[in-house]
Amino acid sequence: MDIKGQAAIVTGGASGLGGATADMLANAGAKVTIFDLNEEMGQAKAAEIGGRFIKVNVTDESEVEAAIAEAEGVHGKARILVNCAGIGPPKKVIDREGNPIPLADFTSVVNVNLFGSFNVLSKFAASLHTADPIGEERGVIINTASVAAFDGQIGQAAYAASKGGIVGMTLPVARELARFGIRVMTIAPGLFLTPLMASLPQEAQDSLGRQVPFPPRLGDPTEFAAMVQSIVTNIMLNGETIRLDGAIRMAPK
Repeated sequence: MDIKGQAAIVTGGASGLGGATADMLANAGAKVTIFDLNEEMGQAKAAEIGGRFIKVNVTDESEVEAAIAEAEGVHGKARILVNCAGIGPPKKVIDREGNPIPLADFTSVVNVNLFGSFNVLSKFAASLHTADPIGEERGVIINTASVAAFDGQIGQAAYAASKGGIVGMTLPVARELARFGIRVMTIAPGLFLTPLMASLPQEAQDSLGRQVPFPPRLGDPTEFAAMVQSIVTNIMLNGETIRLDGAIRMAPK
């Protein structure tokens, strides 16, 4: 699909991987709507790229439905969805005193990362599946997992479970939506220079980067955005999870 002229939605698009994706799509000629909870950063990013910002809780069904309708009312039928919204505070299953993790701590991560991604993609697909096709396809959905889905570290039980769920649903959702000409892909990034990583001391950033076989550094969010661009423009990419990680395999901790 040619990105130019298409309407796109990026969840978590105010900063980080989503922010770089919003930049790329806008620079390629797309009409971009950002879904995010950070109103200040979201408004700033939308103004920067000439797009639109809508404050959205991705786990809320009515909010997502209304936001998609609002985005399409301004930019037309959305053909590209990139799900980047997510959280990932680490928590061990058992703390130092031997107490189990509160279930709410586990479910909150899964709720945002997995349920939120599914909530947006399902509402997006429902809106898109009856639209006129563009060439061979109607649109594309790109979800964000993590190498933690495969190499989850100690303290990442909830995060790894949520990202593993995203990987697990990629193929069945792609198979289901194939008859509508809607592709579904997932990117599993490794260590990237997101705002969380950028908050670490430079020494810590360099140490983490050296764990990557090649290139021995943290990934740049623009490199994630470049993968999004490749997926959107290559119609044969469907139903697959792509590790974008410089060949890293995470250690237990």
